[in-house]
Amino acid sequence: MARALLIELFTLTILLIIQSSPSTSLLLRPPHGGSRQSMLLPLFLSPPNPRRHLQRSDPQTHPNARMGLYDDLLRNGYYTTRLWIGTPPQMFALIVDTGSTVTYVPCSTCEQCGRHQDPKFEPELSSTYQPLQCNLDCNCDSEKVHCVYDRQYAEMSSSSGVLAEDVLSFGNLSELQPQRAVFGCENQETGDLYSQRADGIMGLGRGDLSIVDQLVEKGLINDSFSLCYGGMDIGGGAMVLGGISPPIDMVFTQSDPVRSPYYNIDLKEIHVAGKPLMLNPIVFDGRHGTVLDSGTTYAYFPEPVFIAFKDAIMKELNSIQKIQGPDPNFNDICFSGAGSDVSELSKTFPVVDMVFGNGQKLSLSPENYLFRHSKVRGAYCLGIFQNGKDPTTLLGGIIVRNTLVMYDREHSKIGFWKTNCSELWERLQISGAPPQMPAAPDREPPPTTAPTQVPDHVLPGELQIKQITCDMLLNVSYPNLKPHITELAEFIANDLGINSSQVRLMNFTPNGNDSLIRLAIFPAGSSDYFSNATANSIIAQFAEHHVQLSGTLGSYQLVGWNIEPLEKRTWWQQNYLVEFLAVVATIIIGLSAFGMWFIWRHRQQMLNAYKPVNAAVPEQELQPI
Repeated sequence: MARALLIELFTLTILLIIQSSPSTSLLLRPPHGGSRQSMLLPLFLSPPNPRRHLQRSDPQTHPNARMGLYDDLLRNGYYTTRLWIGTPPQMFALIVDTGSTVTYVPCSTCEQCGRHQDPKFEPELSSTYQPLQCNLDCNCDSEKVHCVYDRQYAEMSSSSGVLAEDVLSFGNLSELQPQRAVFGCENQETGDLYSQRADGIMGLGRGDLSIVDQLVEKGLINDSFSLCYGGMDIGGGAMVLGGISPPIDMVFTQSDPVRSPYYNIDLKEIHVAGKPLMLNPIVFDGRHGTVLDSGTTYAYFPEPVFIAFKDAIMKELNSIQKIQGPDPNFNDICFSGAGSDVSELSKTFPVVDMVFGNGQKLSLSPENYLFRHSKVRGAYCLGIFQNGKDPTTLLGGIIVRNTLVMYDREHSKIGFWKTNCSELWERLQISGAPPQMPAAPDREPPPTTAPTQVPDHVLPGELQIKQITCDMLLNVSYPNLKPHITELAEFIANDLGINSSQVRLMNFTPNGNDSLIRLAIFPAGSSDYFSNATANSIIAQFAEHHVQLSGTLGSYQLVGWNIEPLEKRTWWQQNYLVEFLAVVATIIIGLSAFGMWFIWRHRQQMLNAYKPVNAAVPEQELQPI
C-alpha cells in the first residue's frame, strides 16, 4: 500500500461476543500520497476484554508459537509470516498487522481477488473447514446462511467474505499445536489489497477475532506476542505468539488499553545527540497518544515534534550535503556523503533517544529513522514525516528495525530490546528446534499437525552441486513476459545476491494466461560448485517466495526444482593439473639432461680432433700381409 492515508470507514460487522455498543471507526492521517512501496494498514477499535487481565501466568507455563518473518519493510512496505490453514494444511503469506483484528485469505470461490504469491484457499480440500452459520451474534449474508465480514476504505480498497473456522498451524518452530480458530475467507477485494503480493492479513490487534485473542481466550498462550524486524538491507525477522522470558536489559513502557484501543506507549521526550527537544511532554499525548503500529512503514510526528526533530538532526550534520529525494512527488529530506556501510552510519548521523514516563529510554540508531535513497549511492533520507495536522504520534516499523518488541498485553506494557533479529533465537538462547509440547489438557488434539517434517526443499547430506534448475509458473501471459526476459533474470539474481551471469533462462512455455519458465543457476565463475548450504538457501528463497519480482512480472509459484551434483571424479581427474605439471616437468628435465649430454659429447669430440703440429705420433706396427 502507498504511504498515503488509508481512512478507515470499515465497521466490523461481526462480533462473536455481543457488545453493548457498536465499534467506532477511528482515523490516523499520515498525509503523504503516491506510489512509494510503503504500508499503512487500518487500525480498528475493539473494546478490550477485561476478563483476560484476570489471568496472571508465567511465560513458561504455556507453549508459544515461534514463527519467521519475511520480506522487507521498505522494499515491500510490510513484513509477512507463514500461516497454514486447513487439513491438510494450505500455506499463506500474511502481513503481520498490530492495527487489525481479522485474519483473512482469498477463498477459491473469489472471482474478484487479485493474483497473490500463493494459491487461494480451497475449503473443499480441507476436511476440517466449517463456515460460521448465521446467528444473532453476527451479520449474515443475503440468504441468511453464513456470517460475513466487510471492510471498506476511503481510497476504494476493500475486503469482504465469509467468516469460517478451521485448523491453523504455525510452522516447524512452534511449540503450540495446531488449533481451530475463526478467520475470513475472502470473496472480494479491491484496490491495494487486490494488487499486493501478500495473500492476506494476520490481525494482531485487540479484538475478539484477533488470532492472539482467540488463543488467549482458550487458555492456550499467555496474553502476549513479540515481533522482531530485520535491519536495513537484511529484511526478515521473527515473531512469537505467546509469552517469552524478557531479556534482563529490555526497556519497558506502559501501554494503556483504556487510553487508546491501539498499542500505545508512554513517550515523554525525544533526545537528539543527547540533547532534549524543547517540547512540552503533552505533545506526545494528543488524540490517540503515541501509537506503535506494525502495519505502518514510516513514523509520523505531530507538526511541532517533526519541526523540532528535523532541525535538531540537520544541526548535527555538518559534513554531508542535503540533496533532493528520489521521488519528486515527495518533499523528502535526504543527505549524501555518508557512505554505503550501514554499520558506519552512526559516525555521521546522531543517536536518537526516546524517553518514557518511567525514565527508561530506547536508543535509536540511524537505521531506525533513515531509509536508503534509491537513486544516489551512499545517500539516505529521513523516514520520519509530519503527520499533517493530526496530533497523534504514529511509530511505524522503521522505528523498531533490529529491535525485539514484546507486546505484553497481560501486564499492559510494551518492551524493547535492541538485537540482531536475524539471530534472535540464538541471542535469546532459545533452541531453534524446540521439542513439541502436549496440547492443553482437557482438549482433544487437532486432527492435523503443522508440517513438522524436513521441508521438501531441504537437500540431505553434504553435496557439491554444479547446477540448480527451477520451474516457475508466473501469473503473467507470455506476450507480456517476453519484453521483460532480461529484466526477469536481473531481478532473480539481485534477490539471490548473485551475479546476473549465474542465472540462465532455459525455456519459456505459454500456460493459458500464465507462463511456465525454466531457469538454471550456476556457481560463480571462480567456483566449480555450490555448497549444500548455499543450494538449500537458493531453493528455499524460491519455495518460500523470498524472491521478489516487479509488478509487471506478477507473482510466481515454484512448481519444481532439480539439482545436478558435481560428478564424483577419480584422484587423477581431480588432480589433472598436478599430472600435467608432472609430465611437463619430466619432459623439461629429460630435455635438459639430453642437452647437457649432447654438449658434453660434442666438447669431447672437439678435444680429440685437435692435434698440435709438432706433437709426437705413436709408431704404428705393420700388420703381416
